[in-house]
Amino acid sequence: MSAQKIVPNLWFDKEAEEAARLYTSLFKNSEILSMSHYSDAGQEIHGQKPGSVMTLDFALDGYRFTALNGGPVFKFNPSISFFANLESEEEINTLWEQLSEGGSVLMELQEYPFSKRYGWLADRFGLSWQISVADVGGARIIPSLMFVGERAGKAEEAIGFYTSLFSDSRVGELFRYSAGQEPDKEGTVAYGPFELAGQPFAAMDSAQAHEFDFNEAISFIVDCKDQAEVDHFGEKMSAVPESEQCGWLKDKFGVSWQIIPAGSVKLLTDQDPSRANRAMEAMLKMKKLDLAALKAAADAG
Repeated sequence: MSAQKIVPNLWFDKEAEEAARLYTSLFKNSEILSMSHYSDAGQEIHGQKPGSVMTLDFALDGYRFTALNGGPVFKFNPSISFFANLESEEEINTLWEQLSEGGSVLMELQEYPFSKRYGWLADRFGLSWQISVADVGGARIIPSLMFVGERAGKAEEAIGFYTSLFSDSRVGELFRYSAGQEPDKEGTVAYGPFELAGQPFAAMDSAQAHEFDFNEAISFIVDCKDQAEVDHFGEKMSAVPESEQCGWLKDKFGVSWQIIPAGSVKLLTDQDPSRANRAMEAMLKMKKLDLAALKAAADAG
């Protein structure tokens, strides 16, 4: 499987494995890639029992996700959703039926001016999906950011900011609101495709009344090749110092990121529980992750 620099992280209470198994059963070419469990330090982090599932890495049609059991702290909402672009109406209808069971419909599955078959739903876990027909060969899974409330109108600024930070990035054609589409302001972004590190993303503004905003339920893990890259993203992205913890940060738009150096996950999930515990205890004291310090802690025994 090709490298994916940016991986969405989905925060669940205790349902990460159940959700991952559902999703991988619904999409073609999908699988659970790996699973880690809480060590004795797990109780200190998220109140989870040692031995219970901590994270799962899984792929949907080749697109990687991480799912975390972190306790009932954050809830999914439509500010970040995932486009599922499928090739046939039959595929769409089947996926819609399965994902909508126990969930809620945000936009009915039907024809719209922008798509002959499209719908938006929140599944039984609260995760939002935008399901549509797409051309063969295009990206199948695309994360989408919706800027609402005080952030409405900032999608274009955010796209410019993110593409300035990652190499192999570009901005696609921005589709804008026209006059008469109030409360959305004319010229703001109705749909904006862009790429970061060669991966597709989308952003949009919505000045409609929404009672949600970005939160840590969905964050984006950045797989950094070395400490210099960790420092680069940490310094450029972090805008809320009090949100910095264990590699997590929050940018000026409220989106959460995890800036992770290559090799750190291996230390934290070492098969030797004592090494994993020492690395975990060291990480809990960090804001920005320091790979050398993590390794030193793991080796200290």
